[in-house]
Amino acid sequence: MGPTSDTIVAPATPEGSSALAVIRISGKDTGRVALELFGSPPPPRTPRRGDYRDRAGAVVDDVLATFFPEPRSYTGEDVLEISCHGNPYIVQRILQDLAARGCRPAEPGEFTLRAFLHRRMDLSQAEAVMDVISARSARALAAAQRQLRGGLGKQLQEVSERLLGLLATVEAQIDFPDEDLPPEDRASLQAGLDSIRQGTEQLLATRRYGDLLRDGIRAVLVGGPNAGKSSLLNRLVGRERALVSPEPGTTRDFIEERVAIGPHGFRLIDTAGLNPAPGALESLGMAKTRQCIEESDMVILVLDATRPALPLAPELRAALVPGRALVVLNKLDLQPAAAGSAPLPEWPTVAVSALTGDGLLALQEKMVLLADSFQGDGGADGIAINARHAEALTRARDALVRARGHLAGHGPAELLASDLREALAAFGDISGHLDNEQVLDRLFASFCIGK
Repeated sequence: MGPTSDTIVAPATPEGSSALAVIRISGKDTGRVALELFGSPPPPRTPRRGDYRDRAGAVVDDVLATFFPEPRSYTGEDVLEISCHGNPYIVQRILQDLAARGCRPAEPGEFTLRAFLHRRMDLSQAEAVMDVISARSARALAAAQRQLRGGLGKQLQEVSERLLGLLATVEAQIDFPDEDLPPEDRASLQAGLDSIRQGTEQLLATRRYGDLLRDGIRAVLVGGPNAGKSSLLNRLVGRERALVSPEPGTTRDFIEERVAIGPHGFRLIDTAGLNPAPGALESLGMAKTRQCIEESDMVILVLDATRPALPLAPELRAALVPGRALVVLNKLDLQPAAAGSAPLPEWPTVAVSALTGDGLLALQEKMVLLADSFQGDGGADGIAINARHAEALTRARDALVRARGHLAGHGPAELLASDLREALAAFGDISGHLDNEQVLDRLFASFCIGK
């Protein structure tokens, strides 16, 4: 990242032609730039219309300018947002002119980095900015917005304060070594450590749900050749995404498509049919099918309702794990009696016609119910941690376990205090109470320009 003393500029809206574009400026020279452009600083947080003139005096565009004085701005610095017409040529001319006025092009994530450095948000909230931008479902957006409002940071602050109280008790024993901890203090420490560790485990349990929210639920359509998997994918997606043919074995590779169903984001994957006697090329496709099954979050077994029930291949039987599998009886239009049948009664089953769409709503409802169960108890408060959070929480949990062992074994207070400090540091890493420039650069480099 560049020096934070610079005044930076970048488009806050995507590239391309549009009705409007927004250009954002932040830094110590923002007020000077606003004065040069408009003759007087715009009133705080009040849009002001005027001509944008370049340094030669030529009118570039008719714009709206909004000035946000520090510290009540996104970055905590003086910020100027210029709304112009979304012509890429206009945007480029304004950016070039602002560069001539001393503004440096912002690097990815630099606006949000400055917001973090000026304590406008903690690190978990900064990460949530990109989660809000990239959310593909109602649940993912809701979880990201809760984190953006500080849900995770507030929870960790409460835990840290409780840990500090326990550390103070232990430090008192270190300062006064002749005074052993009375039984009531030792019991209180044990209860406090157990409670904090339990809360840490609950947060760690949300890791998988957080991955599903951010990446989408991998739902793999599997079954025999010509069971209608590709037709069902097309029906769920709402367009002809996969090639459909009455000839068995049409799908030789897997096809993936993202779709929102209810409040969830799904990654639907159509796979090659599992043929008991495949050809050479078909065998390669089946190998990829098995890999998709292993990597899936949900398996949707598609059966042809017009055919006698066939013995399931071993890989399919193994894939039907309780709590992550659905059975679909397809071709209801050809076999209406299938609506009341359940060849695999131990699994949730729905009869559909991929051709007509009958039963599709019931299938979507079952997919949503199954996806809801992935949230589990850990995600009840809307907290869904990411990989970085999980690594820090694992360090905190391990330190708490060691501290509990020292306490139970009447170990040295110094070791107990060291473990408590390590747990505190791990919690602090999540919210950003750290001084590691490389960590910050790596994290914010994943942001888009203008954020």
